[in-house]
Formats: sequence, C-alpha cells, structure tokens
Amino acid sequence: MPKINFLREKKVIEVKEGENLREAALNAGIEIYRGIHNLLNCRGKGLCATCRVLIKNDTIKNASPKGIFEKLRLAFSWVAIGEEDMRLSCKVRVKGDVDVYTQPELNLYGRKI
Repeated sequence: MPKINFLREKKVIEVKEGENLREAALNAGIEIYRGIHNLLNCRGKGLCATCRVLIKNDTIKNASPKGIFEKLRLAFSWVAIGEEDMRLSCKVRVKGDVDVYTQPELNLYGRKI
C-alpha cells in the first residue's frame, strides 16, 4: 500500500492505491487548510486552490497527472508561482509513496522552497 509522508507534520500514513490525497489527509487529522479556509473552501471541487500542497523529493511521479482543469486553475492562480510540483490535494490520486508539504508558504518571487 502506498504511503503518504507529511513532511511538516512528521507523520506517515498508508492509503489504498488511487485514494484522494485531500480525503486521506483530512481522515488522518492532517490540516490541509490554513486559517479561515477551514470553513471557507470549495469542499474538494478544485475551485478555491486553498488545499494546495507541494509534492517533494521527486515523488511527484507517484501522484496522478495534472488534469486540464487543475493545470488551468494553477496557471491562473498566484499560489503556484515558481513551483511546478504544486498540486491541489483535492485533485491528486495517490499511486505510490509520496512526500507532501502541506500549507506551503506563498512563493511570490519564484524562489525554490
């Protein structure tokens, strides 16, 4: 079974292959949302981009590929500047072991986090 390593929380969970990253994190008590976004979010529809995560350490290959909607949402969003590994957790299906950095800082200057 694939493992999700939450780097900020220092927690590893096992999930079924193909499980949704956002749902797995919330079920494990991992805080995906920051501040008011705990209440004000799109509930996993991919509209608000507040569930963004960075998938690190070359484990991006073990996540489902970005769909056209996710690509467009991130392309027209200031939350993903300079980060090609930024994903919306509500749109990611886990296919293998992944290292996830939740609630990444905003990268307004394009530097590597």
